[in-house]
Amino acid sequence: MYAIVDTGGKQARVKAGDVIQVELRAAAQPGEKVSLPVLLIGEGAEVKVGTPHVEGAVVEAEVVRHGKHRKVYHYRTQKENWTKIRGHRQQYTELKITQVNA
Repeated sequence: MYAIVDTGGKQARVKAGDVIQVELRAAAQPGEKVSLPVLLIGEGAEVKVGTPHVEGAVVEAEVVRHGKHRKVYHYRTQKENWTKIRGHRQQYTELKITQVNA
């Protein structure tokens, strides 16, 4: 059984045992359990779609670690010999899916 979960503005398809990276840093510490809102759950012809969330469906996950992605550089130039280099590292939280309950 798989589920589509809402992870802070993005969606992810998960099943029990998967490890996903959520681009928002969760307030939970590593080792704590969190529950994610479910948008769709099922397998094959037995799929339930929520409006917007499926009632009674729960996806439980355990926080594995927090981290940052590699640095992304933005380089800008203009005509009068003007340059600007900026960088950004997106934070993420790594979650291990423990249960998918309909």
